[in-house]
Amino acid sequence: MNNPIIMNKYSIERTLGNENKPFNYDEFVKNFKVKIISRSESDLEFDLIGIDVAVANSLRRVILSEVPSMAIEKVHIYQNTSYILDEILAHRLGLIPLKADPRQFKMKEDENSEPNEHDSLVYEMKIKCTKKDLDSLAHKQFISFPVYARHIKWLALGNQKDIFTEKDVGIIGDDILIAKLRPGQEIELKMFAVKGIPKDHAKFQSVCTAWYRMMPDIKLLDEIKGNDALLLQSCFPKGVIGLKSVKGVLNAFVEDSRIDNSSRNVFRYKQFDNKILLSKIQDHFIFTIESVGAMDPSVIFLEALNILIRKVNSASESALNQTEI
Repeated sequence: MNNPIIMNKYSIERTLGNENKPFNYDEFVKNFKVKIISRSESDLEFDLIGIDVAVANSLRRVILSEVPSMAIEKVHIYQNTSYILDEILAHRLGLIPLKADPRQFKMKEDENSEPNEHDSLVYEMKIKCTKKDLDSLAHKQFISFPVYARHIKWLALGNQKDIFTEKDVGIIGDDILIAKLRPGQEIELKMFAVKGIPKDHAKFQSVCTAWYRMMPDIKLLDEIKGNDALLLQSCFPKGVIGLKSVKGVLNAFVEDSRIDNSSRNVFRYKQFDNKILLSKIQDHFIFTIESVGAMDPSVIFLEALNILIRKVNSASESALNQTEI
């Protein structure tokens, strides 16, 4: 884009860019790019190039509030003699992430209907602390018996046992602490998980978080040498500014502006006045998605895109119908 955001010492300069131009589909298709930078089972970092900030932010909001997941919705407590109140215990259980892929389940149409294999998952936890349990632990007389997420067991509904395994629909993170028991205390309960969206409750979030930032762009407008080059390098995160020796003199150069955090620390030194240009590229976004673990982050991205497309189509149809009326 020819209109970057310029970063000054105490302010920023933002000039009009795409918002001042009529939309051109062919130009959009030509300029739009998605580049995968890094990917793992839980994290995805990619670049969105050639789009407006409104589109990037819409994608982020959809990921955070409308991509569905499975979570514990109801808890039937038959016995709880621990120190944790029933409602607190139920709330803690609801926030435990599940491995179940929400795409394999339907939304529950009536919350009061009986759970079935198509819209629900059932779990149970039966645990009682005895003196023998504490004797197996260090400092036995001073500590409590910990209850972890691994004590939750899955109960198959209908033909679910033929489709899923405990590994497919179990708990993400066996070491999540739920409660602590003393001898004689026990917890017995049954949990019902359903499909939902984060807009209804945060426990349905499929991501830990999702965010974006504009691509930093750093330009050296003049040569910076010697001790000034070393000082310039110290003003930025490691790897942003590199040093090379030219005839025995250190010269600074921009090595990787992507990892800059836009601290503007360089503006503290007068010797760098009018020698450095810090800016942000308005149509280049570095996007990061951190999955909870039920779905691959790339799948979450595609699900969010499909939701966004459906919203756009719905809005277009509504506008068309109003025009006809």
